[in-house]
Amino acid sequence: MGHAHSHAAFDDDRPTPVPVARLLVTAAVTIGVLAMAGLVAFWPSGSALIQSQAFGFGDRVNGTVVDARIAPCSFPPDTRCDVVVIEVTSGPSAGDEAVLEFFLDVENPVPAATLRNGDAVVLNDAGPDVPPEVRYSFADFQRVRPLVVLAVIFAVLVIAVGRVRGLLALVGLVASLTVVLAFVLPALLRGSSPVGVALTGAALIALLALYLAHGFNERTTVALLGTVASLCITATLGVLFARFANLTGLASEESINLLAFAPDLDFRGLLLAAVIIGSLGVLDDVTVTQVSAVNELHRADPTADFRRLYASAVRIGRDHIASATNTLVLAYTAAALPLLLIISQSGLSLSQVVTAETVAVEVVQTLVGSIGLVASVPITTGLAAWVITRGAVDARTTSPSSRSLRR
Repeated sequence: MGHAHSHAAFDDDRPTPVPVARLLVTAAVTIGVLAMAGLVAFWPSGSALIQSQAFGFGDRVNGTVVDARIAPCSFPPDTRCDVVVIEVTSGPSAGDEAVLEFFLDVENPVPAATLRNGDAVVLNDAGPDVPPEVRYSFADFQRVRPLVVLAVIFAVLVIAVGRVRGLLALVGLVASLTVVLAFVLPALLRGSSPVGVALTGAALIALLALYLAHGFNERTTVALLGTVASLCITATLGVLFARFANLTGLASEESINLLAFAPDLDFRGLLLAAVIIGSLGVLDDVTVTQVSAVNELHRADPTADFRRLYASAVRIGRDHIASATNTLVLAYTAAALPLLLIISQSGLSLSQVVTAETVAVEVVQTLVGSIGLVASVPITTGLAAWVITRGAVDARTTSPSSRSLRR
């Protein structure tokens, strides 16, 4: 009698041995259980360490500019302003008119505001108890329409090219954003361990995004295992080098603002959480690609053993590492571009610039993320090659010809 097999590993014509299939299922279930345990342990409860009112965020209403002109200011006398009249179009005060004044430069009387008739804007509303002349202030432009149009174009293109897989990828994207907005951010604001929250959130996102986009199969499970293993490496290195480099997490203006209102937040931990979440997007791309590469190489040469298959797939991974690492470096560089422009004119030496915390944070983030990325290639490739060659070996040893040889 031949050995029992599970469903096919990667390809329909290569079944996976039951022990290997069970091992993959057990590993995936374990990740799911740990993620759910983290969800329970870190689920946001109680009051946030900081309230939105602390930043001065009040009620906001929509409005439309109905008049914009240069006219004398209401105060002080003998000055000219860019006077903008805005009709409130939302909220209980809809129909009110807000008059905003922007002082003009006496020597260069060009309107300071860019508001024009018909512009859709957002206003801060201080409430009905405030005098009408100071109740409203300009907050921002309304951007719902262009963002919705752009999102629709993106979704249509993804579905048109990816079809069902594209639709499922969009569902995974929505699920990922839901995890971040409903769990990660509220948990961080309530003082939960940033690294624990980030790892839990990243595991949930990986589970949802990978299985929704690529299906419930062994190929996806191998990619998931490679992704989670690499995230653990990234988190471990981040913790070690954040301490070793004495990073405080207070290098940005946003962190300083948070410190003033929520001094109990773990700012170094927030830095590490950003590294973990930021690395995930590149990692799942690399791991899925490596699993696919192993599968296609074995399809082209079913006789290839583990060592040959691994070596060939890793050669493919080297090119991917080079491009993905460059992408990661450029992403962090782009995020810090205004800072780099300022530092480039500071007159400091290169060593002083690099070791300053504002830049050292970006260096640690980039290098730690890149190390996790590089590690994902041999980890995922090795696991995929082992699974697929075990299936091939088992298929050969249980074929009729092999059974006749054993007799």
